[in-house]
Amino acid sequence: MKRRSLLARIALVPCSKIYGGITWLRNKCFDWKVLREVEFDVPVITVGNIAVGGTGKTPHVEYLVGAFRKTRRVAVLSRGYKRSTKGFIIAGRTSMPRDIGDESYQIYHKFNGEVIVAVCEDRVFGIRELMRLNPGIDLIILDDAFQHRYVKPAVSIVITEYNHPLSEDAMLPYGRLREPARGINRADIVVVAKCPEQLRPLDYSLVTKDYNLFPSQHLYFSHFAYRPLCPVFPEIATGVPYLDWLTSDDSVLAVAGIGNPRPFVRHLKSYGAKVKVDIFPDHHQYTRKDISHILERYRSLKGNQRIIITTEKDAVRMAANPYFPHELKAITYYLPIEVEFNSGYNPQQPIEEVIEKMLKDRNIATL
Repeated sequence: MKRRSLLARIALVPCSKIYGGITWLRNKCFDWKVLREVEFDVPVITVGNIAVGGTGKTPHVEYLVGAFRKTRRVAVLSRGYKRSTKGFIIAGRTSMPRDIGDESYQIYHKFNGEVIVAVCEDRVFGIRELMRLNPGIDLIILDDAFQHRYVKPAVSIVITEYNHPLSEDAMLPYGRLREPARGINRADIVVVAKCPEQLRPLDYSLVTKDYNLFPSQHLYFSHFAYRPLCPVFPEIATGVPYLDWLTSDDSVLAVAGIGNPRPFVRHLKSYGAKVKVDIFPDHHQYTRKDISHILERYRSLKGNQRIIITTEKDAVRMAANPYFPHELKAITYYLPIEVEFNSGYNPQQPIEEVIEKMLKDRNIATL
């Protein structure tokens, strides 16, 4: 293992240095006004990360949408990662994950189509189209856009992971960083996500010291709260089990195709049922062969009650998958998650109130 690590270091560290230099120069070109940032009258909030992988951006975007939709006309714009289409598309009732990407599809349906959701590779063009088609919009949330500096945000938010400190990571391809860790200095708000619900004061202090943010920046800690199971195919499901009803005589097949499935799997294993796990790549599009494999794994389960549990993001791909067998539809469920902010860290204003204050202080389209 040490030899492999040494070989990887020899081969990849020079590439990481080159990549880091390129991203540094690109950011400097924006800082020096060589590359132009476009500012809009409508406030734009960017939500992104420094590292690749599943930091939990989408649940945080959903939290912000849920908070602001009470007082604002909110739109969410993303590039629609791994969609099969091109250009600007607004989500509608007939949209499929392949049209707008699974995360955009998830957000649209989570809010029952009451929030405007759109995708476009060119964020500047996408914002202009949103404003042209929906003049009443007064807040746009850009998903996964911290590095997309052609749009000048009113507020920028970076999501990081508690168990993956930026200070212990390295640039791609040797590490997971999209840009040097000091890029976090551009953020107005930093959220350390996927924290244990109960952290000691010392833990908060160590993370705060490690990030060493400017006084003008705001630091939050969040965790995922898991909600009761929901059926992936509600029109077929005859009932929904509760996880704490399951015993060692029951079996669960956990299926996940997300960036970091460990918290999901750990949560399922904290209950009484026996758990088998099938892990697929992030944003995986399930093929006929994949579905056949899942069916075989399910049939191999032993127990009084046998069910499949997947993630909220995987559920949208399964629900739209033409190969998903009828045999599995009634016993396939997903585990919803919601973001909650840790209350043990220097009690402060809710993040949405801090954002509204920033918008007011910057005189950007406040209510």
